[in-house]
Amino acid sequence: MAEMTAEILGQKITDAGLLDSHQLEAVWGELGTREVTVDQFTSLLMRRELLTNFQLDRLFKGERSGYFYGGFKVQYLVGTGTFARVYRAVERNTGRVVAVKVLRKRFREDDVGIEQFLREGQIVAGLRHPNIVPIYEVSSNTNAPYLVMEFVEGRNLRDTVKVRKKLTPVESMRIIIDVLTGLAFAAEKGMSHRDLKLSNVLITSKGRAKLVDFGLAAIRSTESVKDDDSPNARTIDYAGLERASGCRANDPRSDLFFVGCMLYHIVSGVPAMYETRDRIQRLSVARYQSIKPLSQVDPTVHRAIAAFVAKAIEVAPEKRYTNPTEMLEDAKKVQARVEAGDIADAEAAAAAAAAGEVVPMSTAIKPPSEMEGASRSVMIVESRMEMQDVFREKLKKYGYRVLVFGDPVRAIARIEDSPTKLVDCVLFSTLSLADDSLEAFNKFGASEATKKIPAILFVDPKQSELIKQAKLSDKRVLVSMPLKVRELRETLTKLLE
Repeated sequence: MAEMTAEILGQKITDAGLLDSHQLEAVWGELGTREVTVDQFTSLLMRRELLTNFQLDRLFKGERSGYFYGGFKVQYLVGTGTFARVYRAVERNTGRVVAVKVLRKRFREDDVGIEQFLREGQIVAGLRHPNIVPIYEVSSNTNAPYLVMEFVEGRNLRDTVKVRKKLTPVESMRIIIDVLTGLAFAAEKGMSHRDLKLSNVLITSKGRAKLVDFGLAAIRSTESVKDDDSPNARTIDYAGLERASGCRANDPRSDLFFVGCMLYHIVSGVPAMYETRDRIQRLSVARYQSIKPLSQVDPTVHRAIAAFVAKAIEVAPEKRYTNPTEMLEDAKKVQARVEAGDIADAEAAAAAAAAGEVVPMSTAIKPPSEMEGASRSVMIVESRMEMQDVFREKLKKYGYRVLVFGDPVRAIARIEDSPTKLVDCVLFSTLSLADDSLEAFNKFGASEATKKIPAILFVDPKQSELIKQAKLSDKRVLVSMPLKVRELRETLTKLLE
């Protein structure tokens, strides 16, 4: 085999259709010569974002296919599941970024496997809802059947919990409400999910939850519990539940059980059922009947959430919620109680501080020099959970009580409606809320009810037009990215003097 040179690699690139001759000539022109090393050549290709590491790795391995699926150019591998691999791809004609889900090779000669895969896509292709990942195209390409889906910028819920250990009660309920909203919409169309788990919930960069991998109920509609000794690997947990509960296969209430399991896990950091790859253990009745009450696993969990989860994970299906809509209505009530509890705590703290009482701190005791936030409350207005966590962690470390809202309008309304002074300062973040945060910041400074409360507008220096429109004063200031904790603390100390 000839040694790989930049020119040979260039020929492989055009043969694969990844670049045309004009694009390649432009690269040679920028390099000024073809007598360059392979590293110099590939570095420019990647720097110009003409090729990705994934594409180059395949070229070096001599792969001749797998670069395109229909009109979509594959950029890199996103994830691998039981049935399929998912790639990030771009549509050649429009530049639209999508996810392409390709059936794995070992199933491509299995007519049943292909039928299941395509059936899933055809079922979901008709669903359009903000909490369901849409499928744009279903291809029965005989060499490699694939689905074209929305590409969600973010991570799945399992990876989110892995990184953060557990989520706050408010954001946990918000995610579950999104999940149930998607399920309720699907139920109206006669569909259930049949594979609800953390990895099948995608969290967008703005914190919205979207369901992926629908359609399995229709695929396995003839399956029964008693003959399910070798169930589809993707529905084995459902088969175990239905065996443990003695109900029919594909009972729509099974989805609701696993919604309860998801909430149990994300709010406590502990899985409801022990996790195992062993099929026999996953089908064991004891696995479903021995779940500890959430309040025992984490006594700090809000009682309303614990009661909600307890009903959802009842083994007897008649004791669970009957449908996603009913469960969604209860979830909204629980969310309201959780939010009200947080606000009540903040109001109680404010009232106690006003009366000169000593207020217990929620953080560990720290040296006096680090407690500049003692008896002070700060509201963060930011929709992205990652940034909420950053602000919450940094400020709580120095003694501040932190209240978080994702909606600027609701945040201002809550302050205006509070019978006592709810917060000492409000930080409006424009990173995800942009103009909405700017408008709220300016309104906050103009309103008679709030103009005496200090406020910070957190901005990206690149948001020059937005910055120009900010109405600033001694009590209305800007803090710029990147977040510098010392600068934020100094700004707060000055505003709260």
